[in-house]
Amino acid sequence: MSDPTAFTVVTRYRVDDLDAWLPAAREALAPLARQELCLGADICAAIDDAHLALIVTRWPSIGAYRRAMSAFDVKMHTVPMLSQSVDEPTSFEVLHHHGPDGIVDSVSARAHDADTVDLGGAAAEYVRPRLAPDSQ
Repeated sequence: MSDPTAFTVVTRYRVDDLDAWLPAAREALAPLARQELCLGADICAAIDDAHLALIVTRWPSIGAYRRAMSAFDVKMHTVPMLSQSVDEPTSFEVLHHHGPDGIVDSVSARAHDADTVDLGGAAAEYVRPRLAPDSQ
């Protein structure tokens, strides 16, 4: 009893004309949705906001998503569309899932110091080694 989805990516879009945006979004999403480990890809429209749309993709792991994003056709066709999304966090790990086979709880893979360490901040300070007196 387990669901293979461990990682979900949600991108939100502000669109002027959903009917005009949808065909381009479908075409741009197709290369990502065809990637081997993609478990599903949806384009959604808000019911109570005519200018809000979502793209949701599901993956077995963050590694599967990252590998998919490095595919040439994804870089050429999908990434330009994804870059037009609302600038906010988009990647979510699934911690609790109700599915047809039951309930699955997962432990977060997020680092315990993720909110306190900045990008590159986890690296130790570099101290230049001193040469031994006989090697100078």
